[in-house]
Amino acid sequence: MEVVAIYVRLSDEDRDKANKMDESESIQNQKDMLIRYANERGWKIYKIYSDEDYSGLDKDRPEFNQMIRDAEQGKFNIILCKHQSRFSRDMELVEKYLHNKFIEWNIRFVSVVDGVDTKDKHNKKSRQVNALINEWYCEDISESIKAVFRVKQKSGKFIGSFPCFGYKKDEKDKNRLVIDEEAAKIVRDIFNWYLDGYGTQKIADMLNEKNIPNPSKYKLLKGMNVNNSFVSKSRGYWNKTTVKRILKNRMYVGDMVQHVYEKLNYKSKKTVKLKESDWIIVENTHEPIIDRETFNKVQKRLKSKVRSLGTGKSHIFAGKVKCLDCKSTMQKTTNNAKRSYLRCKLYCISKGKLCTKHTIRLDRLENIVADKIKEHFRILNENEIVEGLNDMTFDLEIKNLEKELSRINNDIKTRDTALKNIYLDKTKGMITEEQFLEFNKVFLDEKNTLLARKQYIESQIENLRLAEEKKSKIVEKVRSFLNFDRLTYDMVNELIDYIEIGEKDKRTNEQEIIIHWLF
Repeated sequence: MEVVAIYVRLSDEDRDKANKMDESESIQNQKDMLIRYANERGWKIYKIYSDEDYSGLDKDRPEFNQMIRDAEQGKFNIILCKHQSRFSRDMELVEKYLHNKFIEWNIRFVSVVDGVDTKDKHNKKSRQVNALINEWYCEDISESIKAVFRVKQKSGKFIGSFPCFGYKKDEKDKNRLVIDEEAAKIVRDIFNWYLDGYGTQKIADMLNEKNIPNPSKYKLLKGMNVNNSFVSKSRGYWNKTTVKRILKNRMYVGDMVQHVYEKLNYKSKKTVKLKESDWIIVENTHEPIIDRETFNKVQKRLKSKVRSLGTGKSHIFAGKVKCLDCKSTMQKTTNNAKRSYLRCKLYCISKGKLCTKHTIRLDRLENIVADKIKEHFRILNENEIVEGLNDMTFDLEIKNLEKELSRINNDIKTRDTALKNIYLDKTKGMITEEQFLEFNKVFLDEKNTLLARKQYIESQIENLRLAEEKKSKIVEKVRSFLNFDRLTYDMVNELIDYIEIGEKDKRTNEQEIIIHWLF
């Protein structure tokens, strides 16, 4: 009796199942057809091998590879598929097995729909043609899918499997992102800690101490289908690379960033990172977790490559203090009395040959800078500033723009009605084709002008509303600058470009300190 192995496959392009745990109807139909086909011929079914959500070009299909191993061991002598393309769409794989290995192993390959049967030596050419057509089909489909994806990406629609940590897919629209508040809180903490002076490794340690799962483990804990054995076995620890990736991600300011990686070709799973100029970025597509001001501060600090101290936190002037004479960065050192000093880096490296110490106590510099800031802001009156900001109201301007927007929407509807009417007039013979084209062009041009104006007004309204929201943050910042007890890392970054330290005069004990302000 002939012993047959049935192989069925459903690709990720044509699945139609209700959820991941259900068998698709397409898979079941394949099974029903092939079982009936085998029974009609009196073949004994050894096993049914089934791969779901796998492409016909994928060489790593688990059930397919198990079937190949069983074939080599002689557990059956026929492989039965609905169509040759279900076995594989890769011409190289078809040649390897149908015309080489299966002959060695005495395996007969049969596909029902396209009449492939390796027992018939005369249809070898048709099998090869089928394989070539199937591969071309995959290439064409790949290019078509890419084109569709690019259109979606350029319109700001999310097409990935998993959103970045801090977001989730909208239940009503899978191409739209909404904030996952549980994860977003962690993202905000990471940005705030970094601006407080903590390094990326220290932040990773802090997250691990709090037993917060990393992004990959978080997906797994939330029941997402992360098909990765490494993630499944991982303890979910954070590292500085993950922290830095989050700090650099523009998605957190509400911009959609896609097409960062691209597959080498349709037959390969390997991807390459594209140049940033080739990325597809659409601004303001979803609600931001981090405001742009905070994000830009973080990018500035990342580019400055400021190193944190042994405590995991850099001092408040890190990267901003320079030697007045050689312009090299001043580096921190601590003496036996645990007093912290800044001194010229070139002096340290050259062991005093190329520059002098330019030493200054860190706490002394903090006091000098704090006094200078207070001196600058002493002339300002807090109440006057706050009242001035409160006088900045955008309500009236927003209302006027909303009125104009309402009028434009009505005008657009009027143009739409006119376009329908002239089309009906043309079909009834009331106007000529030439008149129709002339009227149609006029109304379309008017409509496009109105649509452009509508888009501009909507953006203006959005900007005014954002400005209204920022007022409270500005008030809070002004108050922090006017009334502070101790200088903070954030204040230094907001107000100071850099500081230059001169060498102390041994006779007068005076030392020149030049502060370059950002205002």
